[in-house]
Amino acid sequence: MKKYLIILPLLLNIDAISQTVKYEVYATVNQSVGNIAYTSQGDLIYSHHPFFSPDHRVVKYDAKTKTTQPFPNKEWNTPRTTDDHYLSNVLGIRSDKNGIVWMLDMAQRNPITPKIVGWNTITNQLERIYYLPETSLASTSQPNDMVVDTRHGVFIIADEGIGNGGDGRTAALVVVDMKSGATRRLLEGTRTTLPENVPTVINGKSLAIKGKNLLVGCDGITADADFEWLYYAPLNGKKIYRIKIDDLLNNRLTLTELDQKIETYSTKPNNGGLSIDAAGNLYLTALETNSVDVILAKDKSIQKIVIDNHLLWPDGISYNIVDGYMYVSAAQVHLGAVFNNDKNLAKAPFYIFRFKPLAKGVAFR
Repeated sequence: MKKYLIILPLLLNIDAISQTVKYEVYATVNQSVGNIAYTSQGDLIYSHHPFFSPDHRVVKYDAKTKTTQPFPNKEWNTPRTTDDHYLSNVLGIRSDKNGIVWMLDMAQRNPITPKIVGWNTITNQLERIYYLPETSLASTSQPNDMVVDTRHGVFIIADEGIGNGGDGRTAALVVVDMKSGATRRLLEGTRTTLPENVPTVINGKSLAIKGKNLLVGCDGITADADFEWLYYAPLNGKKIYRIKIDDLLNNRLTLTELDQKIETYSTKPNNGGLSIDAAGNLYLTALETNSVDVILAKDKSIQKIVIDNHLLWPDGISYNIVDGYMYVSAAQVHLGAVFNNDKNLAKAPFYIFRFKPLAKGVAFR
């Protein structure tokens, strides 16, 4: 088996206003890393970013042999026409406290129904598939990331609204009930899910397709340690919002009443991934500045705590309860062919960084 990952001993310091965080390049890989999940056993599982049409949608990293293998196996990473028990187009990936890894299949590469696939890493078998019916999606849906809320028994999905040439106007939240599989589409095209007209600018260049700025709706999403608050934000936008999950799930509320329950939590830069620690500090991947920023719970100020020239398009960010590190990927999305006159400028190595958060992180979100 090919060795894809190389552990690097590099350890650096970075001063960010009043914070000092040590971080390191944990690994280099030969394909773009999307989102990262850690199981309760400390296994690293991540999606290859679907933007680059990888052969293996999801892989598991073996720390002992420093190799990767398709996750959960090769069969699930092999498209076919006989059934839909395979992974087509995965970015969002989360694990829960029961050892189940949940993979959000956007299904845009093949004509199958979008779904959430749960694989039990304890029994090494399929746990369950939740299908996302047409009633829960729009024609321009792109279900990007999710929260696995085991307290309320729901998945809460962030739909960016940029699938099939969409411009973000159909961005929304999608709630899936873990018991029944029933789905609800909420807040489509409303003030907190829509992208703002704040283009992503990297090295002075706006991220655009055929001359039109790409504006991405609801993207980053996480929940606090008690599953009381849901935090979410459009990728293109200057605000993070939050709502009590009990309110979000209250189907007696009208759209207007639901909107009134949403708080503007803080300001932010354009960002992709979102995570949180036990003290309520929010960590976000700041695409334009090759950095991880933190919004401090004590005063909601924004500080850069990790910045590195190799952190190109920081994307997924997740906590590992076994070693206490926060892990973040560098996906190089902005270097893809669609943004660069059909020439793919992204190249290996792709990096995975890690750092110790300011407080104990919150896993299984």
